[in-house]
Amino acid sequence: MRDVCIAGIGQVAVGEHWDRSLRDLAVDAILAALADAQVERPQMLLVGNMLSGQLSAQENLGALVADHAGLRGIEAFKVEAACASGAAALRLAYLAVAGGLCDVALACGVEKMTEGRPDGVTAALAAAADATYEAEHGLTFVALNALLMQRYMHAYGYRREDFEFFALNAHANAVHNPCAMYRSEITSAQFAAARLVSAPISLLDSAGIGDGAAAVVVMPADLARSGGARRPVRIRASASATDAVALHDRRDPLVLEAVQLSATRAYAQAQVGPRDLDLLELHDAFTIMSALSLEACGLAPRGQGVGLAKDRAIALNGAHPISTMGGLKARGHPVGATGLYQVVEACLQLRGEAGRNQIDGCRLAMTQNIGGSGANVVTHILERI
Repeated sequence: MRDVCIAGIGQVAVGEHWDRSLRDLAVDAILAALADAQVERPQMLLVGNMLSGQLSAQENLGALVADHAGLRGIEAFKVEAACASGAAALRLAYLAVAGGLCDVALACGVEKMTEGRPDGVTAALAAAADATYEAEHGLTFVALNALLMQRYMHAYGYRREDFEFFALNAHANAVHNPCAMYRSEITSAQFAAARLVSAPISLLDSAGIGDGAAAVVVMPADLARSGGARRPVRIRASASATDAVALHDRRDPLVLEAVQLSATRAYAQAQVGPRDLDLLELHDAFTIMSALSLEACGLAPRGQGVGLAKDRAIALNGAHPISTMGGLKARGHPVGATGLYQVVEACLQLRGEAGRNQIDGCRLAMTQNIGGSGANVVTHILERI
């Protein structure tokens, strides 16, 4: 296996892009990543996306995006792993380059969600749950996470207000991210008064949908160093794992086993532990997922993930910074693109280009992208070189 680097990054601002199509967003991110890497033509394109068929009536996304990016003729595929599609695209690009199947691969994540009716988008997202045993009975992802949060609060004695700093921290960090959708701080009073969506989850416990795209260029480390890449970032580990799709089929709903497995495999590959990380871009689609992910990644004992937030340990100047550019919660969650936004943001930190959100001395970052309610998880550990 060859050492692999991210040689270029690109992203578009998350938002409601009424004047940009799905392919336009993808092409904008791809061209930015290629320019950053000083690469004209990759050999492979992997497009992470979850909902193009349902919301844009468009499949065959690999060929479509390749054509409109001026890359007609290259190998190109759509990659789908629910909300983990973006990171799954990067993992396949990593495997192709590490295994010597190609020298330059491009991973792009793209999603366009805001032009559909809210009920249609909700139904489309529910396709990542168990269609027979969850979605068919009306369980949306908000409802599934509400059940998890109710159980967590019951088991460990927390109140809804105890989760507030996950949201406050994300919004505070998004203020200085020009690509974030929600660039305004929120207060404890606003969190407490937020409208409930599915008790105990409120609007401010939840990440908002959006349109967006992010992309990275992947190549062998020696080629990245000898080429024109300004600040390559090493992929020190790439790992994935799965769990039961339906919550009721899991051994313990309060343990995200796929998160745990994926993180453990990444730590072993990188030969590091959770305390070695300078930041974690976790999948904070809901505040409860932040707490459970911190525990499953080994950064907090079971039942104490909320405690890290209450102690402000997850802030930029804390022991375990998360959501450093706003996370899903405040950057926005264009689902198929989210995993690559996380990677782009981690690269900005490792390259020293995160502006006012920069973590001093940042050397090692982990990104973790979750599909479904914890069924498909992809983890990457990135290193400054």
